[in-house]
Amino acid sequence: MKNKLLLTFALFMVACAQAQYNNMSMPQALTGTTFDLNIHESTKQLQTGNQTITGSINNETFWGPTLFVNKGDVIQMNVTNNLNESTTLHWHGMHLPAVMDGGPHQIIPAGTLWQPHWTVMNQATTLWYHPHLHESTHEQMTKGVGGFIIVKDAAEAALALPRTYGVDDIVLALTSRSFNTTNNTFISPPTSARVYGDYLLANGTINAQYTLPKQMVRMRILNAEIERSYNIGFSDDRTFYIIGNDGGLLNAPVAVTRVKLSVGERIEILVNLGSDAVGSSIDLKAYNSSQAFGFPGGEPNTTGDFGSLLNNTDFKLLHINVGPTTTNPITAMPTTLLNDTYWTAANATVTRAIAVTNGNPGPASVPFNFDNVTYSLTMTPKVVNLNAIEKWTVTNSNVFGHSFHLHDVEFKIVARNGSATSVGTHESGWKDTFYLPKNESVTFVAKFDDFADSDVNHPYMYHCHFGGHEDGGMMGQFIVTNPFSTPETAPSTVFSLSPNPANDKIFVNLKDAAAEIYYVTISTIEGRVVMMLPQPEWQNGIDISSLETGVYTFQMMDKQTKTTTTKKFIKK
Repeated sequence: MKNKLLLTFALFMVACAQAQYNNMSMPQALTGTTFDLNIHESTKQLQTGNQTITGSINNETFWGPTLFVNKGDVIQMNVTNNLNESTTLHWHGMHLPAVMDGGPHQIIPAGTLWQPHWTVMNQATTLWYHPHLHESTHEQMTKGVGGFIIVKDAAEAALALPRTYGVDDIVLALTSRSFNTTNNTFISPPTSARVYGDYLLANGTINAQYTLPKQMVRMRILNAEIERSYNIGFSDDRTFYIIGNDGGLLNAPVAVTRVKLSVGERIEILVNLGSDAVGSSIDLKAYNSSQAFGFPGGEPNTTGDFGSLLNNTDFKLLHINVGPTTTNPITAMPTTLLNDTYWTAANATVTRAIAVTNGNPGPASVPFNFDNVTYSLTMTPKVVNLNAIEKWTVTNSNVFGHSFHLHDVEFKIVARNGSATSVGTHESGWKDTFYLPKNESVTFVAKFDDFADSDVNHPYMYHCHFGGHEDGGMMGQFIVTNPFSTPETAPSTVFSLSPNPANDKIFVNLKDAAAEIYYVTISTIEGRVVMMLPQPEWQNGIDISSLETGVYTFQMMDKQTKTTTTKKFIKK
């Protein structure tokens, strides 16, 4: 009887402890090769009082679904922008043609369907997608528009790793927000330059808790912040194991008790809960107090543009409750994962140097930029040769740390401050984003393979991933060109459409078989863009079933000359 009373009391105490937390949502999993993504305004109850206006994708109310794709598959994205403003959607970390990349140049007007497609060439990894509209990235990301992409392949599938989504394999998007106390709306530009939130959100949940089974579990963690970095560890200082970062699995697990994660970076970790009692709990925490000057979120102030209640403190990221062991659990960790070989500095035939400049405070201050040039959509891009292996060194001699991201290709960090031994072991794999502290430099090597496009209107980007910094002009752009391509005679761009009027599909008939379609834009007769199709697979017809009855303009851009030709058609 006494034991029963003690058990009842223990369960009561656990229930009381859990009452202070909110159950964290796990984003919906979408699988296949065609993904319909509807970006729209939404609301979510984040605090007591009024609901908060958010941006969301499909049925989610903050953050979007997790997309599962397979290496080698051709995937089609049907992205509909139902926001009240233009946006873009960038596939962060994905190796793909520039015209499909979703950077600042691939603008999706309100009410428009954008249909990029590509072959998945990345190895198994955790990627993500988010808006990238120049001067609006900070604001749109504040609303919560974004989501995970999980790439699967045979090499990862052959390993004994947790991979039951939402059970022993979870995604965790970490960010923070502050609220207008009058109506619970997010504080974001243009009314404020607040970059650090007062409240931590895990997958869009404040004071989040989640139940994980008593066994080896896998956590795919993304720093989805506007600016704050995290120094991640567990409340009992237990050892956990990094098995992957931005570009996929490492060659072997790396044992750590702390790891720093900057904006845009991802890590995959394994943590062993096998020795924890069912009903017990631990916390995943950010140990952000007493960091070196320049660490984002390490500022001492709690109010003002760079203030936050979380600044320079240690705080919870996720309260983890230990649940029963699952059937057929993973209880051990592989000692080896992959056998990748990486580019070295000796492989590079081109060397580039990029400096972080400006950003100093004062009445005449210029926002942070690269090489004293503030970004514009029409700035001259760097030119990279197809298949070139290049070494880039990014140096930050200014007043603050940054998060540097390169589009298109994964790279290998070969040195920090000129020293190969200063590269963190958790950075030993392929990367696309890294933390660049004040008064330090990072050197990486990348091969720019597979995709060449000389069109300066669709470049790739490199930039600081802090929302306010990239909006303020801390970005550059580059194109990849094929120096060995042979100029061809310009083809005829004359075409016709059939049938016309059309019902569900319309077919393009090119007069010149040598012509290639680079871009199709369909607009209403009044000029409103309704469909954008980069390098469409047009041979089997273009699906126009989503269009309302009416007259439309069909604009075709030729791949070689980038000239455009238009025709009108009627949708029945």
